[in-house]
Amino acid sequence: MSDIGTFERTQDAPYEAGFGDYVQLLKPRVMSLVVFTALVGLLVAPVSVHPVVAFASILFVALGAGASGALNMWWDADIDAVMKRTKGRPVPAGKVAGGEALGLGLALSGISIVMLALAANLLAAALLAFTIFFYAVVYSMWLKRTTPQNIVIGGAAGAFPPMIGWVCATGSVSIEAVLMFALIFMWTPPHFWALALFMKEDYHTAGVPMLTVTHGRRATRAYILVYTILLVPVAIWAALTSIGGPFTLAVAVALNAWFVVGAWRIWRRDEAVAEGDKYAVEKAVFRFSLLYLFLQFGAFLVEAALKPYGLGGW
Repeated sequence: MSDIGTFERTQDAPYEAGFGDYVQLLKPRVMSLVVFTALVGLLVAPVSVHPVVAFASILFVALGAGASGALNMWWDADIDAVMKRTKGRPVPAGKVAGGEALGLGLALSGISIVMLALAANLLAAALLAFTIFFYAVVYSMWLKRTTPQNIVIGGAAGAFPPMIGWVCATGSVSIEAVLMFALIFMWTPPHFWALALFMKEDYHTAGVPMLTVTHGRRATRAYILVYTILLVPVAIWAALTSIGGPFTLAVAVALNAWFVVGAWRIWRRDEAVAEGDKYAVEKAVFRFSLLYLFLQFGAFLVEAALKPYGLGGW
């Protein structure tokens, strides 16, 4: 009898958030991409950085990315709760209170900005502060719920990390940093629109004006093709700068050729056929788009590693 009573009290007890729940608030998957691209920006810069400074800089950029994620989850808890893809997040699932997410986001924002200024320089810290503000306020609070261009404009937030990494090393912005920014900026719309095509009901249910909701899936397919084609010259141009070389150019040509072919296949799809095969092509292009960015930035790293041996660069 006492065992049953103990079981009932345990079941009725309020949920206590664990360490993993707070980690999820920081959007670790997104953070991994931020860390990687920021690290590439720092390592390919033409200025050597002390390992301790480099580690500290990337750590605080990661904390800034986590702060953005926590603020986004606090603000978007209402729409996250009705979307299949996001309803298991800590705030809508009731694992972490909204106020805790807000507090964590604000605290990490302050810590990351101040510490990056001390570890690297004021320009890098200012760019990080603007990135957090842009993602949390401009994108999450304004663009996401008001315009189908939310991903297009809001993509700037995810494009800043390699520029921040570059500035941590050099203290200034150059054409290479701008092109790394542009690469992610142009990649973001086709990446997310491919996701929106096979997660079609989520955005309808939540009332988020994603392009698939406001313009339909036929138009979205066309936009994916257009933005993928526009991505090509950006990738090629980046490969022709000081951070590129023959290897990077070859990788850029191969990756962008595959991406364009995938976007072309998406554009040609009939909606009934796509739904019938459970959006296999759209899912394949979405998965490839993730690989695309890692390989494209990975090529910059390989090129930088080859330069001391006279094998990389132009």
